[in-house]
Amino acid sequence: MSDEPLEFKNPRLITEAEWKKFRLKRMALSSAELESVGGVDGVLLAYQKKLLSTTAVHRVTICEKSRRTGATWAVAADAVLTSAAERSARGMDSFYIGYNLEMAREFIDTCAEWARTFNQAAAEVEEFLFEEEPDKSIKAFRIRFASGFQIIALPSRPRSLRGMQGYVIIDEAAFHDDLKELMKAALALLIWGGRVLVISTHNGEGNHFNTLVKATRGGNGYGLVRFDFDEALHDGLYRRVCLRTGEEWSVEREAAWRAGVVSDYGDAADEELFCIPSEGDGAFLPAPLIEARAKQGVPVLRIKRPDEFKLWLQPLRERDIREWCERELLPLLKQCDPTLSHFLGGDYGRISDLTVLWPLAVTKTLKRVTPFVVEMRNLPFDAQRQILKFICDRLPRFSASKHDATGLGMSTAEFAVQQYGELRTEAVMLNIPWYRENGQPLKTAFEDDWIEIPADADITSDLRLLVVKNGVPQVPALKSGVNKDRHGDAAVALMLAYAATRAEVAEYGYTPAPRVGSEQPGDWLFPENQSAERSIW
Repeated sequence: MSDEPLEFKNPRLITEAEWKKFRLKRMALSSAELESVGGVDGVLLAYQKKLLSTTAVHRVTICEKSRRTGATWAVAADAVLTSAAERSARGMDSFYIGYNLEMAREFIDTCAEWARTFNQAAAEVEEFLFEEEPDKSIKAFRIRFASGFQIIALPSRPRSLRGMQGYVIIDEAAFHDDLKELMKAALALLIWGGRVLVISTHNGEGNHFNTLVKATRGGNGYGLVRFDFDEALHDGLYRRVCLRTGEEWSVEREAAWRAGVVSDYGDAADEELFCIPSEGDGAFLPAPLIEARAKQGVPVLRIKRPDEFKLWLQPLRERDIREWCERELLPLLKQCDPTLSHFLGGDYGRISDLTVLWPLAVTKTLKRVTPFVVEMRNLPFDAQRQILKFICDRLPRFSASKHDATGLGMSTAEFAVQQYGELRTEAVMLNIPWYRENGQPLKTAFEDDWIEIPADADITSDLRLLVVKNGVPQVPALKSGVNKDRHGDAAVALMLAYAATRAEVAEYGYTPAPRVGSEQPGDWLFPENQSAERSIW
């Protein structure tokens, strides 16, 4: 059995034995979590609850999902609760748009079942002719409620929404003929308080649904929900299947059932079950885009020491690094704008990989600019920490930092947390979910000219090394650079730094207490400023 963590592995390649082992481990860890959400005996599973709670607080929600996870079934409950409510309780009409008539009929029937479950007064399901044009009618379905609102299943035509107002649900959006125009029509309903839910499995990297997912992940303000087949299983999907079929649930049966489903889908399992759009492998940041954000004159400091440096006496090593910092770093730190907030990302290596420290300053217009970048090669860990501390202690308005805590980075990341506190420092375990959530915002910054980087060949090669693999931007297992001695280290450091600029950070100020025997405020935290008040920020 492979020792590779499951979150790093292509889900389609997880074996039946690996899934069994994984589920046994997760069951031991998540019993309290299951209890907190009502367990599998609740009406909705955890991922379904998450979807409904997201639609409740966002005007537009995008949901990427696996097939056959009961997402539409849960959304039908949302539609009933929305349309059965009075106007004073934010009730409104609900409009369901699938890509064929069978989907429409099935959704309305499911809504009718939910209405009976909730004891809501609703008439029988009606079949009527929707007048799309004066000479053309299309069969549609609806349910009327005592509240005066109704749920209507409409045809997949942008003009179907003309004159409508309410909650729009676009199901399996990636398979509609003209999703882009359909979205334009649906978003018009937001003007008077409507809502929009776009829900689908993927249908290719270039599909407009995937464009919506990436834009939402990049920070357009929409709500985003994602659950794949394995997440649904963890939340109790197969237990629910067993309740329906009358079979007894067990880890062994779940593992076998999962293996069978994945096998049935074959090569399509990545897209159909695991939310990975097909045709997705390729460069994450095109070279012209990287070069467009590169600025001449931004320093990239590189420090390398011989192998015997680690054997020097500690005072000699510390003095050597201190002198380098004062000679190379201090002038650059003094040039940093003291009115701007500064952030930092750190990716750590030792021998084969670089250590890269990447500061970012956020301007008044929210653009992220790079004052300098530091690259270290073959430096002992204590020397790396010394340089890190020298920078962080002197960055103006140092607000937050994120550090790679995977593998060799754990020690230095922990050091940073101890030095600067958990409120503004995070030790990040780099994994697929983290890259998924933080890669797209960085690309959006490049596309929208919200970031500025050094014009440097090695850094450019690191950024070009990022690829989209299984739908997620990440660093592949190969080297880059002129001498093939780099592994995307600068790209990871930049992604961490940009993520730090997006983190919510609490800032604190203080006024020093007066010194004994003097009306002037003293400053025990900054003794070099004894004669004047100074705030931390």
